[in-house]
Amino acid sequence: MPDIKHFNPDVVLDDIVQVFWHQGMATTGIQSLVTATGVSRSSLYATFGNKDDLYAAALGRYIEQHSAPAFAQLAATSTGLTAIEEFFGTLIDVRCSGAVAGWGCMVTNAYAGPECADPGIRTLLETHHGTLQSALRAALATAADLGQLPPGTDLDAAAAVLSTLAYGVNLRSRAGADAGSLTDTVTAALAPLRAESTPHTAHTGVTRP
Repeated sequence: MPDIKHFNPDVVLDDIVQVFWHQGMATTGIQSLVTATGVSRSSLYATFGNKDDLYAAALGRYIEQHSAPAFAQLAATSTGLTAIEEFFGTLIDVRCSGAVAGWGCMVTNAYAGPECADPGIRTLLETHHGTLQSALRAALATAADLGQLPPGTDLDAAAAVLSTLAYGVNLRSRAGADAGSLTDTVTAALAPLRAESTPHTAHTGVTRP
């Protein structure tokens, strides 16, 4: 008789995401996952595979739920620099306040951990990075069309800088940096990209990355 699951794998995976996001891959034991999910070790392994497989599935779910919607919204913007400002504003809000304050970003945390050496994890991270950079470049292209950027702005280079800035916000917030100092850093980074006639727009919030 086939084994019958008495739990919803999608719900359990969401719980696993929370544990790995908060504690990191290296410091999370399988018992922590058993406790968090209420599912036995054997059932977790039978459903998802070993701990490495569990982590890869959790990282993929994190990207799907938290990163992808924000990147899609940024890429589809019609407001250019305003959308980029809002993206970073929301990023800082999530990292510095609320239920997951101080957890950083699961993707950025993975770059800094030993799991980054795994080829499958590395592929997820590089794909995430490419999507982030492409979304920022699309928003910058819109900004250029709207006349918000100085003439001759290198969109590829600017997108690369802003992508790196996003990782920096994630790392610094995990280390305890406050929202004000992170906002000041973002404002300074965006200033050279702003044409003299482009006004600064207050952060109104977008889907969290």
